[in-house]
Amino acid sequence: MKLIHKTVLLSALAVGFLSIASTTQARDLTIALRSEPSSMDPQFHSLTPNTQLSETMFDPLVRTDATAKPVPSLAESWTVNGNVWLFKLRPNVKFSDGSPFTADDVVFTYARVPLVPNSPSSYTLYLSSVAKVEAVDPLTVRITTKGPSPVLLANLSMIPIMSKKDASGPAPEGKTTVELNRGEGLIGTGPYKFVSWKRGAEIVLDRNPYYWGAKPAWDKVIYRPISNSAARVAALLAGDVDVIEDPPTDDLPKLKKDKKLYIQETPSVRVIYVALNQSKEVPPGMAGTGGKNPLTDARVREALSLAIDRKAIVSRIMGGVAQPAANLLAYPAFGASKKYSVVPQANTARAKELLAAAGYPKGFTVSLGSPAGRYTNDQRIAQSVASMWARIGIKTDVETMAPPVFFKKRDSYSFSTYLAGWAASSGEMLNPLTALVVTKDPKLGLGTTNWSHYSNPKIDSLVMEASKTLDDAKRSEMLQSAANMAMENYAILPLQFELSVWAMKKDIRYGGRTDQMTLAQDMTLAK
Repeated sequence: MKLIHKTVLLSALAVGFLSIASTTQARDLTIALRSEPSSMDPQFHSLTPNTQLSETMFDPLVRTDATAKPVPSLAESWTVNGNVWLFKLRPNVKFSDGSPFTADDVVFTYARVPLVPNSPSSYTLYLSSVAKVEAVDPLTVRITTKGPSPVLLANLSMIPIMSKKDASGPAPEGKTTVELNRGEGLIGTGPYKFVSWKRGAEIVLDRNPYYWGAKPAWDKVIYRPISNSAARVAALLAGDVDVIEDPPTDDLPKLKKDKKLYIQETPSVRVIYVALNQSKEVPPGMAGTGGKNPLTDARVREALSLAIDRKAIVSRIMGGVAQPAANLLAYPAFGASKKYSVVPQANTARAKELLAAAGYPKGFTVSLGSPAGRYTNDQRIAQSVASMWARIGIKTDVETMAPPVFFKKRDSYSFSTYLAGWAASSGEMLNPLTALVVTKDPKLGLGTTNWSHYSNPKIDSLVMEASKTLDDAKRSEMLQSAANMAMENYAILPLQFELSVWAMKKDIRYGGRTDQMTLAQDMTLAK
């Protein structure tokens, strides 16, 4: 009896010790975001701050790794036969409320995408090639595409799978965006589950006890939106946060020398661009044009492009933490031609000649909208573009505002021109062309972020043909032709490709991603 008692006592002590040890080792992670998500609804707004939160609470069928390569997630394997894809789902997966994940959840999720109202940048873009989604059995999904779909896997990686049971409701889309923002129906299979969202203050997530994958390093993740970059650095140095996005480029040399910190720099696929409102009517913020919209004239658009000194922006404003851009993706990315790998020199004299030839020798007035704190140095870049345009007689009224306000105004065509960014989820030219340049058609998932009224049937035709071409060489040739045509027509003005930077405490490691997402589940303690 004594022996048994001693054994039980030792076992109890061991359990108690392990409990204390695990409690001691438990650690929360606090991340300072440069921009707060606009919604918790994983299908409302295709925007990086939203997407990275969705990826932490939900899983897609297929996810992309840090270099944009598709890898298994909720689908552990797949096969394709012509236009028919069969996805074998991972067995024994549960949502964060303990309910089982099945093919019905996939069908529900994809059916909900086009039903979400008022989306600033719709997820229909990623389902534009999909004709039908069916549940063959609880662990098999059949997706039939409208034709060959070479980037289907990359597109599906952008759509997190929701719980049919929890996200259903009386509205056409089930749980509404307002309800999901309150946390109602916000149930996923991802590594973390939703706890709370205090707008402007913090988003709190707890580890999902039912998560099917490797156990993440952190018990709790707290996201704090701090739009001011200097304030983010101050929070990191004070120990109030563990990781920050986008430290100020001017501070990087000093931060790299700080032995208490670790800095991660990763090349991105995000282009920062200026879009030009090419509507037939005179857009808001424009004056001195005689009742016409000069932005419909390619000569005027070329003049605005030639006035911009992209290399100066990169060196003086970005501190070299970017690459000047002459295309929507940097060469040699898939579909990016060598022809637009070299950024031309700014030429104010030629720009003035073009304006005069178009009938505007004295220039005119435009507005330039820009978010404040969504992209690295976005306000400063907008001001710099405005001063460069002023040299050729284009008076520019810069309007900067918080990102949610900016996107709402942009989506109502409230600016003559605007500055924004786009990250190519598939890592090839098809994605930015389809989103930013192709003629807007929300029902077909085309031009979902084309808020400039630009439309070119020849480009549309090339992009649509490329989207169904499996032969890589042929598809690349079509995409190069379409992108070259857009650049030659000055449909949109690329400025630079961002270099993504994270700063963190020295004992934390994050390898970064080309899509710029900040994923807590991929952060670990340094070995």
